[in-house]
Amino acid sequence: MPRTALRICPLCEATCGLTLTIEGTTVTGARGDRDDVFSRGFICPKGAAFGALDGDPDRLRTPLVRRDGRLREASWEEAYEVIAAAVPALVREHGAQSVGVVLGNPNVHTMAGALYPPLLLKALGTRNLFTASTLDQMPKHVSSGLLFGDPFAIPVPDLDRTDFLLLLGANPVESNGSLCTAPDFPGRLKALRARGGTLVVVDPRRTRTAALADRHLAPRPGSDALLLAALAHTLLAEGLATPGTPGEWTEGLGELADALARFTPEAVAPACDLTADEIRSLARELAAAPTAAVYGRIGSCTAEYGTLASWLVDVLNILTGNLDRPGGALFPLSATDRAPRPARPGKGFDLGRWHSRVSGHPEAKGELPTAALAEEIETPGVGRIRALIAIAANPVLSAPDGRRLDAALAGLDFMISVDPYLNETSRHAHVVLPPPPPSQSAHFDFAFNAFAVHNQARYSPPAVPLGEGRMDECEVHARLILAVSGLHGASPDVLDDRVIADTLAREVADPHSPLFGADPQREARALTGSTGPERRLDMMLRLGPYDLTLDELRKRPHGIDLGPLSPRLPGVLKTRTGRIELLPDPIAAELPRLRAALAERPAALVLVGRRHLRSNNSWLHNVPALVGGSNRCTLHVHPQDADRLGLTDGGRARITADGGSLEVPVEITDAVRTGVVSLPHGWGHDRAGSRLSVARAVPGANVNQLLDGSRLDPLSGTAVLNGFPVELAPLP
Repeated sequence: MPRTALRICPLCEATCGLTLTIEGTTVTGARGDRDDVFSRGFICPKGAAFGALDGDPDRLRTPLVRRDGRLREASWEEAYEVIAAAVPALVREHGAQSVGVVLGNPNVHTMAGALYPPLLLKALGTRNLFTASTLDQMPKHVSSGLLFGDPFAIPVPDLDRTDFLLLLGANPVESNGSLCTAPDFPGRLKALRARGGTLVVVDPRRTRTAALADRHLAPRPGSDALLLAALAHTLLAEGLATPGTPGEWTEGLGELADALARFTPEAVAPACDLTADEIRSLARELAAAPTAAVYGRIGSCTAEYGTLASWLVDVLNILTGNLDRPGGALFPLSATDRAPRPARPGKGFDLGRWHSRVSGHPEAKGELPTAALAEEIETPGVGRIRALIAIAANPVLSAPDGRRLDAALAGLDFMISVDPYLNETSRHAHVVLPPPPPSQSAHFDFAFNAFAVHNQARYSPPAVPLGEGRMDECEVHARLILAVSGLHGASPDVLDDRVIADTLAREVADPHSPLFGADPQREARALTGSTGPERRLDMMLRLGPYDLTLDELRKRPHGIDLGPLSPRLPGVLKTRTGRIELLPDPIAAELPRLRAALAERPAALVLVGRRHLRSNNSWLHNVPALVGGSNRCTLHVHPQDADRLGLTDGGRARITADGGSLEVPVEITDAVRTGVVSLPHGWGHDRAGSRLSVARAVPGANVNQLLDGSRLDPLSGTAVLNGFPVELAPLP
């Protein structure tokens, strides 16, 4: 007899509530949960395909261990014994820095990925951490760290109350939003316009988001920072800057005008390929709107001046008085955030506390550029990465120069992958630890609730019992930590109990904690939950700003509405001054490089990426319902460029850049502006040894192979994946 179960969708940042139909232990259908307090029944094609992903026959069901050069099925005990024998011995011989850790995007979509990687890094003692952030949003973390003292203090647009929304490098109609958790983003944009608001989209492509806009500006890719600088200059030069309440907590306003003096609309217009009047008009509209928000995402982050663009987004929100204001850009307050403390100066945010061994790249937020991973493995010397732990990561496809990284991974002494698939990266592992399907895991959105456009809390227990021979995802992580730290065989509860004890000991000693002076043992005994991760979640909820418990979330499976976003300044500030530092030294030192770009001659042809509603990087291409149709790996070329280059629709072309060449099918469309071509990210499933039958049947081309990893945003170490020059030639 079919039954239903509720589950928060883990397949993108929108975190929609799903109602699953289950027959036996098989998910046979998924629809939107109309009673979900946040998503209200919205669902996209990814969520609708939840059952197909959950039951994918290519998912690994048991661990794999490499024997005699081949990966073979093994027991969990055997897999962890191999790890326990290899990693500690390697660390004893070569030191902690001989181990690297790579964390992929799906980590932040799971409870395990939020709770255990910090413990893994602490156990290993390595500084060689590489994550998907330096292929995506690290510029926003860096700019927020410099402005507010906290790299996770990221303001989000108040979509449901704003009167004017300026989007740059973002296509939320197809991505469902990023660093802005908002179920039914398309519906929220339509509602904005329906209530008389204005939507302006800045994008070199006429995306589905741009098609909804009141106005679409299509500048040259990579010029976002210049455009934003000119908007800020105009506000300051014309006396339109009205910081309002945030201005009381801001320093550096006086210096900002001098720093941006050269970025007049007339100076910037040729580089952007917009008119000075368009730029000046946009600045005036932004200033005149009753409320407004500026929001920039991956297109502006993964560009040459990604950190400057991210910084200028918030500079504009500050100058117009829209930071920390309803209808503007506000700081969410998650149920697992710490309860608010009195405002006071903090530790601040520093860049470059250490550097990568080979090229000397500075760390950012404790991470090194993923683009530098290959050289850290293949370059001999003390500190060479000899062992790698990859968790939900496929950098062979997601990072620049996958061929080089592919070869480097083959030369590792030891590699562990925590991954449900044998993909282009995990095929190099000596041990593969597969987590269970998502229906068999509990879920709480630690990461995305911190970027949500409405405060709420929702918890999903496992919808399906753990399958025979499976191991809970949190236990997979916990036992990995025990194995690499010399505690193989200990109970995973040891880790969770230690975290709980350490956290409660700090809280009862903190005069600003709700537990100040309490008995930590008694507080620990009061925690509910049948597992260590549930007890940790219950603790975080109790210590949070809403005084919630896990039992309360269990009783309200559609979630708890915690209210709209509200002003939080100065409480969110952790800078050393206790104020918003509007022109921090690293930003000021980077501005001359942006000024030099005003004199540069733009490339004749540049490439940008492309999002699709049925795709999410490389990890959904093995679901038949999510590939095919318009979700294809084709090169979009404007008709004028196609005529000039002799390209035909449906024909093939060779595209060449720093890292090499690709042969790709051509799709001629005026959805891209002239001088721009577009190829989607996440494809290239053509390497031998993977077990992705659907993806290998339609492999596509790996756009990141066009890059050699040398193009990086210097402040954040983020790879320049958009707006880089390419050459194009027709193939017979």
